[in-house]
Amino acid sequence: MLKTRLRDFLITKDNWLFAVSDYFRSDGIRATLRYVPDENGERELNGIRYKKYDFGPAFEFMRKHRPEWVQDVHVVPESEVKQVLRPSDTIPELVNSDSRVRAIVKALDLAGIPRTSMGVTGSMLAGLQNESSDIDFVVYGPVWFRARDAITAAKQQEGPIEEIDEEMWKRIYTKRIPEISFDEFMLHESRKGNRGMVEGTYFDLLFVREWDQIKEPLLRGKDTVKMKIEAKVTNADFAFDSPAYYKVEHDEIDHVLSYTHTYAGQALPGELIEARGIIEEVGGLKRLVVGTSREPKGEWIRSLTWLEQCGYR
Repeated sequence: MLKTRLRDFLITKDNWLFAVSDYFRSDGIRATLRYVPDENGERELNGIRYKKYDFGPAFEFMRKHRPEWVQDVHVVPESEVKQVLRPSDTIPELVNSDSRVRAIVKALDLAGIPRTSMGVTGSMLAGLQNESSDIDFVVYGPVWFRARDAITAAKQQEGPIEEIDEEMWKRIYTKRIPEISFDEFMLHESRKGNRGMVEGTYFDLLFVREWDQIKEPLLRGKDTVKMKIEAKVTNADFAFDSPAYYKVEHDEIDHVLSYTHTYAGQALPGELIEARGIIEEVGGLKRLVVGTSREPKGEWIRSLTWLEQCGYR
C-alpha cells in the first residue's frame, strides 16, 4: 500500500496532479485535483503544459471526467497513481537552486530543526511554480512550533526573512473573506508567526503530523444545526493542522474543528473562545465544525481572551 499523508502530491497515469488532503484513506487516497495537462495551460513541466484548477473548477472537472472519484474530496484509486511526490524529498535540490528556500532552511538549521523534518509543497513540489507562486513550507510534527519561533526570530533581524506588509495582509484577508473584521483578523494573526516574506515572496509555515502522531481517522458525523458557543480551550497541539483541532471544555461540545486556514492557530490553551459553526454528531460526541464551505458564511473562531488582552472588547 502506498504510504501518503497530508500535503503529499500524487501524479496519476493521466498525468493529473492531486494534493493529498487527508492522513487517512477510504477506498482510495483522499486528495484534491490541482493540475491537469492542457495545451493552453499557463505552466509547463517536462514539455507538458498544465492548467491549474482552483477548488470549485476542480470539482466541476472531476464531475465531468471522473464522477466516480468525487466525494467530499476526490478519492484517487491507488491503482491509478503513477508517482507520489513528498515535500521532504524536495529540500536538498531547492536548497541548492532557490535562495528563498535556502534562507528559510538556514533559519531553521540554526534552531536545530532536522532537514528531514522540513519540506515544500504546492506548486514548487509539483515543479509547476511561476514567478507569482508563494512558498508552502512544511514542517513535520512537534518541532513545527520551534520552527515557527525560529522564523519569528529571523524576522526581527536584518536579513531576507521579513514581516508581511499591510498590502499583503489585505490580500490574504480578501482572499479568505473571513467573517471577522480586518482589525480582529490582524490581532489574531499578530501572534501566530507562521507567515512571512522572503526576498519579496510570501511564505506560509504549514504543520503536518509526524507519522507517530497519525493515530485514528476523523470519523464522519451527522450535521445538525448551526450554533454559537463560548468554550475554554484545553488542548491546541493540532491547532495548526488541517483541519485545525481544538479540544474544549463545554457542556455539549467535545472539540472544535476548522477546515478553513483562517482559524488555524486562532487560540491557545486556557483561552476562552467564541465559535460559530455546524454541530456534527459523531460516535456519541458532538463537535462544532467551522469552515463547512469554501467561503463559510456566519462561521468563525475568535479568542475572547486574546481580544480582551489587546483592549479590543
